Amino acid sequence: MYETPLRIAIFLALCGFIAGCNNRDVTLVPVSGRVLIDGQPVPCGSLQVLPAGYRPAFGKLDENGRFELTTHTAGDGCVPGKHKVTITAMEMQPNSRQKWYAPKKYSNPSMSNVMIEITEETADLEIDLTWDGGKPFVESF
Repeated sequence: MYETPLRIAIFLALCGFIAGCNNRDVTLVPVSGRVLIDGQPVPCGSLQVLPAGYRPAFGKLDENGRFELTTHTAGDGCVPGKHKVTITAMEMQPNSRQKWYAPKKYSNPSMSNVMIEITEETADLEIDLTWDGGKPFVESF
């Protein structure tokens, strides 16, 4: 007796869930730029832009600290708004070692204080980091 309405309710709930997870109707803004630490390019690593309520955008840093953000497809950018950013500026080295080119705090979403505001397409977003008296270091694990 309740079988048909229950099936319909489950079907509609699944449709809503699937539609909500897709979110491809959100407008993305192309964004590229560079990451500097104490005025010098960060030579390797990646950054992640963390919008509230939407999937993160990612960018890989080249040797000049340049990046291009990707959310779904290469270079499509990120959603407009004010977002927290994490930067993991590290490269693997032999013998289970990592060389860090920026403080580890920037790679942790709860510790990074880096915020960006995206309102329109930009090719010259500059993200400035600081060592606060520190310097690059090698870590063994």
